[in-house]
Amino acid sequence: MVYKMKKHYSLYLMILPIFIYFIIFNYYPVIKGFIISLQDFKLIGDRPFIGFQNYITVLNDPVFWRVVQNTLLIGGGILLLGFIAPLVVALSLNEVFQPLFKKVTQMVIYLPHLFSWVVVGGIWIYILSPDAGLVNGVLQWIGVGPIHFFAQEEYAKPIMILSAIWKDMGYTCIIYLAAIVGISPTMYEAAKIDGANRWKQMIYITLPQLVPTMKVVLLLNIMGILRIFDQVFVMSNPAIAREVNVIMMYVYEKGILEFEMGVATAAAFLVVFATLILVSLVRKGIRFDME
Repeated sequence: MVYKMKKHYSLYLMILPIFIYFIIFNYYPVIKGFIISLQDFKLIGDRPFIGFQNYITVLNDPVFWRVVQNTLLIGGGILLLGFIAPLVVALSLNEVFQPLFKKVTQMVIYLPHLFSWVVVGGIWIYILSPDAGLVNGVLQWIGVGPIHFFAQEEYAKPIMILSAIWKDMGYTCIIYLAAIVGISPTMYEAAKIDGANRWKQMIYITLPQLVPTMKVVLLLNIMGILRIFDQVFVMSNPAIAREVNVIMMYVYEKGILEFEMGVATAAAFLVVFATLILVSLVRKGIRFDME
């Protein structure tokens, strides 16, 4: 073992800066955060350990359970529709034989992914504006509206779900298209010889070959289902806050606005634990590690 380390010491030296980076900026903050979650943390003064009292406080807070419900509904909608929509678009684009149209479409649907939620949120707020918004302009033209989308609770969750899908659909679609390109053309040629049309080729060749990619996309989406923040922070307002406030907004309000750092950190670690459990269950359920 020692001989091998001496033989490859140059490789270990190259890895060392990366290892130090992760220790300082990833693992140390996690450990420090867990310690804070066990303290009656104050910016100035003593910080006595109080065990799991912060976790009990969070779990007994009715506001926390309301934001958990909002998170699951919004995140679940994004997970379901955000998994299906890019797959449908990718399969549809794969059937397009005009290269220019395909490239332009890919570019258009991918562009929103490059924008921050500040930009995307501003776009959606403008589009749904009751005064000069495009949607309300069309509704008024057909004799309906105006509708104050960002002031009515029944529209709050659908707006969050649809805007999130709109932003990231292009990125996931590109992943699927890259996987489709990697499918062996001989499989399609053999299917044509057997008389399979394009629809049957899609059902019996393309979709089965995309299953490993679908598993990866599903796991990536699951990891972020409880960590929604930027979107709600940008697009929320007091009129719809009750319907769209999510767990990370609860963490932000407790930690930054109310200076209850121990409670906020405890809530954040509950998100970490829940995500680990959720990912483990999904990973086992979809047999991610099996061929």
